[in-house]
Amino acid sequence: MRGRQLLSYRDAVAILTGDSAALAAADRALGGALAMATGGVSDTVLSVFDAQGRILRLGRDLTSGLRGSLDSADRATRTERLAAAHAVLVVTAFFEALGEVELPFRLQEVELTRREQIGIAGGDDEGQAFVRALLGTGAPQPAPHLPYERVLVDLHGWYAELTGRLLWFVQGLAVWDRLNETEREATGRAPIGLPRLAIGRYEELYAQLAQEVPEFGFWSGQIEHQATRVSVRHALTGIETALAGLSDLRPLNHTAAALATGYQAALPRPILSEGQAPSGICLPTLGGGYVDPDFRVRAVLEGAQTPAQEGWWEPEPVRSDLTEYLAGVLTSVASTTAPLVVLGQPGAGKSVLTKILSARLPAAGYLPVRIVLREVPADADIQDQIEHAVRAATGERVSWPELVRAADGAVPVLLFDGFDELLQATGLSQSDFLVRVARFQEREADQGRPVFALVTSRTAVADRARYPEGSVALRLEPFRQPQIERWLDLWNRLNRPYLTERGLRPLPAAVAVRHQVLASQPLLLLMLALYDAAGNALQRGAGGDEPIGEAELYEELLASFAVREVGKSATAWRDGELARRAEQELQRLSLISFGMLNRRRQWITTAEAEQDLTALLGRPDPVRDGFRAPLDQGEIALGRFFFVQRAQAIRDEQRLTTYEFLHATFGEYLAARLAVQLLEGLLDQRPALFVGRPSVDDDLLYVLLSYAPLSSRQMLRFVGARIRRIAPEGRQRLGELLITVMADHRNRTEHRFADYRPAVRATSSRHGLYSANLLMLTLLVTGGVKASMLFPDDDKPAAIWHRRVLLWRAAFTEPEWTDFALALSIRHTWDGDRRELDIRPVHDLVDSPEPVDAYWLYGRPPGNEDRGRRVSWARPYPEQIRHKMAVSGGTNDSVVLHAVDPLFDWLAPAVTTFVGTPEGTATSIAHGLTSLWLASGIGVPDAELAALYEHCATFIEPWSGLGDETLRRVIRLVFGQLVTDAARLPADVVDEVLSAPDPGRLDTTCLELKARAALTALAANPTTGLQLCARKSLDALTIAYPARVLALWSESRRYGRAQAQLGRAVSRLLADTPADSLSAVPAELLDRARRFVDGLETDPPGSP
Repeated sequence: MRGRQLLSYRDAVAILTGDSAALAAADRALGGALAMATGGVSDTVLSVFDAQGRILRLGRDLTSGLRGSLDSADRATRTERLAAAHAVLVVTAFFEALGEVELPFRLQEVELTRREQIGIAGGDDEGQAFVRALLGTGAPQPAPHLPYERVLVDLHGWYAELTGRLLWFVQGLAVWDRLNETEREATGRAPIGLPRLAIGRYEELYAQLAQEVPEFGFWSGQIEHQATRVSVRHALTGIETALAGLSDLRPLNHTAAALATGYQAALPRPILSEGQAPSGICLPTLGGGYVDPDFRVRAVLEGAQTPAQEGWWEPEPVRSDLTEYLAGVLTSVASTTAPLVVLGQPGAGKSVLTKILSARLPAAGYLPVRIVLREVPADADIQDQIEHAVRAATGERVSWPELVRAADGAVPVLLFDGFDELLQATGLSQSDFLVRVARFQEREADQGRPVFALVTSRTAVADRARYPEGSVALRLEPFRQPQIERWLDLWNRLNRPYLTERGLRPLPAAVAVRHQVLASQPLLLLMLALYDAAGNALQRGAGGDEPIGEAELYEELLASFAVREVGKSATAWRDGELARRAEQELQRLSLISFGMLNRRRQWITTAEAEQDLTALLGRPDPVRDGFRAPLDQGEIALGRFFFVQRAQAIRDEQRLTTYEFLHATFGEYLAARLAVQLLEGLLDQRPALFVGRPSVDDDLLYVLLSYAPLSSRQMLRFVGARIRRIAPEGRQRLGELLITVMADHRNRTEHRFADYRPAVRATSSRHGLYSANLLMLTLLVTGGVKASMLFPDDDKPAAIWHRRVLLWRAAFTEPEWTDFALALSIRHTWDGDRRELDIRPVHDLVDSPEPVDAYWLYGRPPGNEDRGRRVSWARPYPEQIRHKMAVSGGTNDSVVLHAVDPLFDWLAPAVTTFVGTPEGTATSIAHGLTSLWLASGIGVPDAELAALYEHCATFIEPWSGLGDETLRRVIRLVFGQLVTDAARLPADVVDEVLSAPDPGRLDTTCLELKARAALTALAANPTTGLQLCARKSLDALTIAYPARVLALWSESRRYGRAQAQLGRAVSRLLADTPADSLSAVPAELLDRARRFVDGLETDPPGSP
């Protein structure tokens, strides 16, 4: 199998003809075109017409004999020939379509003489470009991850480019010189439809080949194999049948045969190892229990997003044809150039997929090699890792080339399982691993040993890899209800005797899907099934049909598994001893969960778990397992639960191990569980002294809750559910106690457990995080508190709250701060004359923040005299506010500052000047102006717009407190907006706004805007009041700037019924204004105005 680039027509002919002699014969048949495609020169004349006929004949000859040439080919040869056949098909379709185009000349006339060929071969002209584009460059090819329609679009573009080159080619030949202008124009138009015709012919030819050669159907998704025609499939059972018979199968030899035998032996084994299920339970086998998942697939290109992000996958559809897709991958030349990266959540079935493939593929002409990356040296090269895996699977030492030779023509498929484990366990950068795999594939292709490669990884670490060119990522999707039903049907059938004997009901899918987060992952669905097998626990719930609560489910799930695992280590326990030991295991797991949470990741190394437990619990006596090394506390706590996933890698001959929960919510629940247990423990403390203020020992709570917040929505749900289990009187006492603990913590200088250091955190940050977590716990315990309850010794609790929030924000990362802020609901209230805050937890939807209350902000309580009158107040430091926001440098602050920067530039005092009205409304002038502008432009109801104008009128009254320059700017903005809106407003509102400012403070621009607004309002609503307002406005403008009155009169048409006021103003102007004051008025306009006043013209300018 050849190169990494798309096959050209010349390459394809070389592959299909089979040897150099046949290629030379094909070149002669094409009149030397193949030689020219690589810059050579032919001894014959190249005619496009002759080339058309010869290419069509050669294409028919090569593709008609394709089926016969494939029957005896091995898998690699067959794949290469099929890619070549497609390249021939593309060019053949183009020339068939070319024969249907009507041209003003015959194709026989389009030919190259030998002399012209020499010129083309030696120069970079259009003739050379056309020949090379036609025969020497690769055309787009179908790929399993691309929709067939996308391939047609790409191919249409390729045909369009080829058509353009053909046209330029013709224009450089003698035939073009013989055409007249009309014929040349016809020639330019004729090929416009050629790409479309070529696409149509391509589809016909492709469909014909797809009927004869299944791979063409796999590549385009146009085949549904008989073996895969079921709605929900399992264990990739169709892939053997789909691929079988497509190539000459030969028996594997020696180590290759041993590998295949070992992989196939796994299919009838249970999906869990012995001892991980209760006695009597029948576990599904690997071959029977694997339900094919849905998936998305996409080529990995450079961009802002990566496969680790949900948004990267959104454009791709969810697919259910995993068998056909993989069949297409394993029959595509492109798939031998870069690995297929399979992503999924823990428990999604990535490893099981590699096991299924390794067992299924030998019967289809492939040699699978499964490389479990946790079991091979992490720092070894790819070939060494493969050979290590082969030895582990077969017990035989064999080199890679020897293994390939033992496969006797079967194409190797390398299945690298657990790239994420390599990253987690070693802590080293393995970002080039995929690139190294691709380089290995390239080397093997060069050596005539093409290989396919697949790499599995958790989705979360997909952004830590560098993807080679040609990479494709596939993400396994969560189970849908049909897949859950299929899996549970198998489970219930296998365990019917067990359930019947104990009088238990089968687990219905309708019950499982209530817990979609768990049921959508195969291994977690198994966990739910095992849990329900113990007394139908999952099907029990308050009220029968009501599902068990989320936190209750996690509690019973984890507790039942802990009891079962602990019970295996002894045959008899004293009363309560089993429950006590199980609780100890859960608390150890909870402390380890805090280790993950406080390190801000979802996994922990064995060494880190041991360090944490030793720092918190002390160092116990070592537990020995025979002659093996003593087990650490972390290994004891984590190693016995199958819902804890182990990741490992080998480096420098040492086994490095990490652990994580199959689903992150297990760890979150355990951390929440322990946090609430520690809270309850505070209530049980009994001080030795009864004098003085009692102290509370919260050291353990502090060290666990001072590294990371509990404010993610999932954590808060778990904490809230656990708190609700506390009796009401206990919650009341606990709320009071937590407020005391929060106050005492401000002066903390030391604590026990100083050796517990899961992360490096500044002391100030730890204080901030702990007090923020205490606040959140207090809110969940009490349901809400007042700021004065949190800070009882301060006379300004609202101000203290602000400073505490700054401390918390400084301790958080930006995402943590977001979660924390969105978990709080704040309401601004009053406690008499003192500002107060009502602080509550957000339980479901986030509350919209209250509008800023300027009276509350500046300490004017209800009943204050300022609330009942027109009042203005200001803070003389807007530039300081702007500067402080800039200094803080936060992204969110900067975004807001960027939005209001124009206000600071043009109207800075308006930002800090507030105006209150007798109606109880108080806003800053900047706020009111912005509201007016947006309301006018967006189109609010007229009544709402009128109210905004009435409020803005107060901004421009003499008592507003603005300086002259700022006031003029505000007047211009209000009057300018009023010109647009005056027709929508009541007459009294327009009159109120226009009459608000002191006339003596209006400059010429303000006077003109006032006149325009009055005329607009009068035209829409000719009331007496508006007539008077318009007359006064025009009179004032006449005195200040008479030329602008004539300019308004020249636009009389737009003012309709207000034209009379303009006419009166013009008459008065001409009568009272000296001639030299009108020198700036255009002579034509001035003359017309005089004729109008003298009655020589009856219509003002612009009249119909």
